[in-house]
Amino acid sequence: MQKTLTVFLVALSLFSTSARADEVTDLQPSLTLAEPPPSLMMRAVDGAHATLDEALNYLGIRYRRGGSSPETGFDCSGFVRHVYNKSLGLLLPHSAKAISQAGAIIAKTELKPGDLVFFNTMRRAFSHVGIYLGNNLFVHAPKPGAKVRVEDMSGSYWARRYNGARRIQS
Repeated sequence: MQKTLTVFLVALSLFSTSARADEVTDLQPSLTLAEPPPSLMMRAVDGAHATLDEALNYLGIRYRRGGSSPETGFDCSGFVRHVYNKSLGLLLPHSAKAISQAGAIIAKTELKPGDLVFFNTMRRAFSHVGIYLGNNLFVHAPKPGAKVRVEDMSGSYWARRYNGARRIQS
């Protein structure tokens, strides 16, 4: 798209300085712009898709306390941090509590795929984080001895421990 736009601007400057109106009209069909730049909404949708695709690439990677890479394993915040860095180029903190302070608070009824969901799993608020997929499902690195997996937030364990959600703006 950038190349097409550059060609268009160069051609336009040539026409405006040396061409007659009938010459410009004869040449216009060969000048076409590619699709318009994506809207803010489309960039957000693309970002959410990239985030979900990236997150699902790590299903089955083992849990490791303090882990932040697929080679060594993930803890919950290391997983989220890695996914957001790879998919959106964002560098989030490496703790669920700190990540919870980085985004905009959203209601559970406003959740969209790619949002972050937080849970109280260690008798303290915002001690666990995952990435919302839609339809009450989220992906996360759950606990020692487990692997990155998808779970249902409406199940009794997760429903009782839900703390809130955040939307990270790229």
